Amino acid sequence: MRLVYGSAFAVAFALCSSSLIGAQAPVQPDGAVAVKDGGIFAKGWAGKIDAQEEKAGQVLNNARLAEKGGVLEVRTGPAVTYWNPANMAAGNYTVKATFTESNYMGLNDHPHPYGIVIGGNDLGTATQSFIYCSAYGNGTFIVRGMGPAPFAVSQRKAEPNAAIGKAAGKGSAVKQDIAMTVTADKIECSVNGTVVGSYAKADVVAAGKLKSTDGVYGIRFAHNTEATVTGFSMTKQ
Repeated sequence: MRLVYGSAFAVAFALCSSSLIGAQAPVQPDGAVAVKDGGIFAKGWAGKIDAQEEKAGQVLNNARLAEKGGVLEVRTGPAVTYWNPANMAAGNYTVKATFTESNYMGLNDHPHPYGIVIGGNDLGTATQSFIYCSAYGNGTFIVRGMGPAPFAVSQRKAEPNAAIGKAAGKGSAVKQDIAMTVTADKIECSVNGTVVGSYAKADVVAAGKLKSTDGVYGIRFAHNTEATVTGFSMTKQ
């Protein structure tokens, strides 16, 4: 009997120890999942994935950009910025587009953002600079820059705003009308017709940050995200 009890105790101890080890194991961050049919299938467009994605072994063709009937279709893959070098803006202007995430969080288990890029200079190089405003399907937004290292423009954490669309739940649809406006002294981000962030141009166009608000405009998607882009356009102010 003692041998039976001893064996049972050893098994219980091993199972308990295994559970504790598993419970203490660090949670792995979500990594980019390569898109099987990746590449750029929109005439004239180019792209670049983020530096940390490159360090992780990702490549541009692990994300997908396609254009059908004027609708841009994006599926990532690694976080990526897309642009057409013919799309240039200077002076005072607004760039806008509608982003529709038909299957909210369909490729991930938490919200990932997408949005407008402006002020692109030296894109695709080690010295590139640009600024972007992105919305999440949970009603928050961020404004970030690259110059060439990333820098925060809005708060470091995503900020909530009542104007930003919120998906009813995972798998539902959510739509965001996102715009970035440049005036003589400000850069503004609007979502669904409401200015959610306004920033002094002098604080953003500076050494180590944005080279200029004049430049190429485009779109940006975080990793493991899918949405369509319509109404992508620029108007002079």
